[in-house]
Amino acid sequence: MLTKVFQSGNSQAVRIPMNFRFDVDTVEIFRTENGDVVLRSPKPQNRGDELFAILQQFDDDFIATVEARDNEPPQEREVL
Repeated sequence: MLTKVFQSGNSQAVRIPMNFRFDVDTVEIFRTENGDVVLRSPKPQNRGDELFAILQQFDDDFIATVEARDNEPPQEREVL
């Protein structure tokens, strides 16, 4: 996708299309070894809280299914 580059005061700016908008106030920008420029949202400060919140979304049915699958005996296979 192409987008516009323009001057904003003494800085160069890039128009970010609506479907790529960030929901943060600041982003990280860096250049890769091959010269590509990358923009990304900063990582959350406390990754443990984020992981805990994600794990809370699993319902009891999902957990029961995973536990039942883990309790199945290993498959018997013929030797090649």
